[in-house]
Amino acid sequence: MTTPLALVVDDEPDIRDLLAITLARMDIDAITVETLDEARARLQDSPIKLCLTDMNLPDGNGIDLVKWVQKNHPQIPIAVITAYGSMDTAISALKAGAFDFVSKPVELPRLRELVASALRLSEAPAATEPLESEGPLLGESPEIQKLRSQIRKLARSQAPIYISGESGSGKELVARLIHQQGPRRDQPFVPVNCGAIPSELMESEFFGHKKGSFTGATDNKEGLFRAANGGTLFLDEVADLPLAMQVKLLRAIQEKSVRPVGESQEVEVDIRLLSATHKNLAELVDEGEFRQDLFYRINVIELKVPPLRSRQSDIPLLANHFLKRIAAEYECPPARLSQDAMNALMDYAFPGNVRELENILERAFTLCDEDEISAADLHLDTRSIQDSPVVEGSAEVPEGRIDLENYLESIERQAIEKALEATRWNKTAAAKRLGISFRALRYRLKKLGME
Repeated sequence: MTTPLALVVDDEPDIRDLLAITLARMDIDAITVETLDEARARLQDSPIKLCLTDMNLPDGNGIDLVKWVQKNHPQIPIAVITAYGSMDTAISALKAGAFDFVSKPVELPRLRELVASALRLSEAPAATEPLESEGPLLGESPEIQKLRSQIRKLARSQAPIYISGESGSGKELVARLIHQQGPRRDQPFVPVNCGAIPSELMESEFFGHKKGSFTGATDNKEGLFRAANGGTLFLDEVADLPLAMQVKLLRAIQEKSVRPVGESQEVEVDIRLLSATHKNLAELVDEGEFRQDLFYRINVIELKVPPLRSRQSDIPLLANHFLKRIAAEYECPPARLSQDAMNALMDYAFPGNVRELENILERAFTLCDEDEISAADLHLDTRSIQDSPVVEGSAEVPEGRIDLENYLESIERQAIEKALEATRWNKTAAAKRLGISFRALRYRLKKLGME
């Protein structure tokens, strides 16, 4: 196997020697140069696999080299060496296209992590187009092609990325693709919905806790940061974080370490941070509801996910994809959209975006007759839930807190069981008794695990 070749650009001999020795111990050959001109010449005539550059050079700035590499050799990961505490410089480098950064004085464990990650990236095969399972990013519209191109580019960086977009547009899928196409693909991807965690449990959920540190802490807990160590932590609905937690999150990001509740020592973590929300974070900053310093840190690069209404030409492809998937999942014959149904979908604004399209088609799939979905089956104009036929008896709502989804499923299961028993398990007759199509009954039996 050929020994990888790295380029080190720094005008301080001690730093060049330190980096060259460290790389040699990782079985990486190093070429060391002092200036931008020498660096460009070496990048042109040598098979460089990664580049490390200082910021202040005799004939220019390290960011100038980052931009030049991005333009002329975008396949080469380039990391910058910054002065201690100069996060503004590091962020500027990341925005220019740097793979990552390391601060002086150089910590060798951090440097080795960075180099290993860069090599994985440079040796990885080129990212492919989304697979058929990546439904929401299917399409040939200019908007979706631009998004896929941005994902491929940003996957090569370690910069924090803020993914903005409306609810249902596919922000988590975008985050997963960035992870899957980057050098951390073999490490964990940990998604967390910040709005779903009770505020009193947030610190424990994010940073973990020590057994006995508070009432109910019966075991040690790892926490989300440590669960994502080496991989990607995706903070969905980051705007829902309370201000007190925003302070602690900012410190964890800055220090690259966490302190579990009840512990006296901090634990180092190596994560790539991706975040998303459907809210306008900049407005929340202006209103004092989101910390400006945290916004600045997570919003190094913003990636906008387009709403479905801005890429209507993709609707037919998406609709057919979802219908095939629904039919396969519930082992039912496939259904097709009539022309009037397709026209209705093309004219609809989709306030819920791709997720709403999927839900509309799943419901219409259960209602249509003779394997064809009509415009009426879509129920695009009336969004209210229609009254369902009652088989017999009535349900009593239990006292106290309930799991609504499981509760409704139990009522549906009881109704179907009664209809099947009344018709001696004749599914066609049971469907008629329930006032639904045979397809809808098959769908529900499969969904509820009753087949």
